[in-house]
Amino acid sequence: MDEKLKVLFLCTGNSCRSQMAEGWARHLKGEAIEAYSAGIETHGLNPLAVKVMAEVGVDISGHRSQHIDECMDMAFAAVVTICGHAHEHCPYFPGNCKVIHVGFSDPPQMARELAARGGTEEEQLDCYRRVRDEIREFIETLPESLNL
Repeated sequence: MDEKLKVLFLCTGNSCRSQMAEGWARHLKGEAIEAYSAGIETHGLNPLAVKVMAEVGVDISGHRSQHIDECMDMAFAAVVTICGHAHEHCPYFPGNCKVIHVGFSDPPQMARELAARGGTEEEQLDCYRRVRDEIREFIETLPESLNL
């Protein structure tokens, strides 16, 4: 592949899932994909997302929460929305940009609900690990699954 595909991973706050997706894409598919992430809002980088990605050798500690407006002048081949809210509020991207929705559960919300039921910190981290691994499985299918 001569030119890398520019792919944006979009979620609500660009704090967890989209950061994981960007990290995995850079780590696993860096030769084919130029990965970015952004949010409809910015919530800051989730430290537990950083922690569980580090467990598998992917460092996203240098990432920052970025608002979608910072990416609007870029020509993406695809925008992958990874939560329902982002998919519903995804702005229009000009050109041949393909918008694809692949939803993943929200680890912070799952962990909060688990904590309210008395779940341990380790059980709460497992929520992040599960979604991290699901995102990896999706990223491994790229770029072919984008059907560009």
